[in-house]
Amino acid sequence: MITQENQDVKKLAKLIDGIHIAMMTTIDTDGQLRSRPMATQQMEFDGQLWFFTGKSSHKVVEINGEHRVNIAYADPSSSRYVSISGSARLVSDRAKSEELWNPVLRAWFPRGLEDPDIALLNVTPEKAEYWDTPGSHIGQTIAFVKSIFTGQQAKVGDHGQLSLHST
Repeated sequence: MITQENQDVKKLAKLIDGIHIAMMTTIDTDGQLRSRPMATQQMEFDGQLWFFTGKSSHKVVEINGEHRVNIAYADPSSSRYVSISGSARLVSDRAKSEELWNPVLRAWFPRGLEDPDIALLNVTPEKAEYWDTPGSHIGQTIAFVKSIFTGQQAKVGDHGQLSLHST
């Protein structure tokens, strides 16, 4: 049986497909929000997000103190934006690391998977919000101009919320 959660996972997979860099926001030890770019590890999205990190990085300290994170994806060229709220945890799993490893990661981890500081961050999405405006910029411009002349709000895309994993 296909549940709403399964449908939402599939929708989210489609929305973030092809966007390789996300902004991860954590809560620092002083309560302030901190964001940094992270490369999502490419695999078929099954409701979990994976990122490589250093065990000694400050974001790990932040996540150990507060597991709630936000992951933001943006593809301005297709007017597609996704904000994901979820929980993160540090994972030391050699088999999963081997599955996700990409030689480009040597830029950050020159010793590869033998680096004693390497680990994975696993993010379990709980909720997502998206804005998706398919079509050309010309079509979007026409919709904006039409709204100005009709006095009606422009309808140029799809906006919604998804529920993924119950907390």
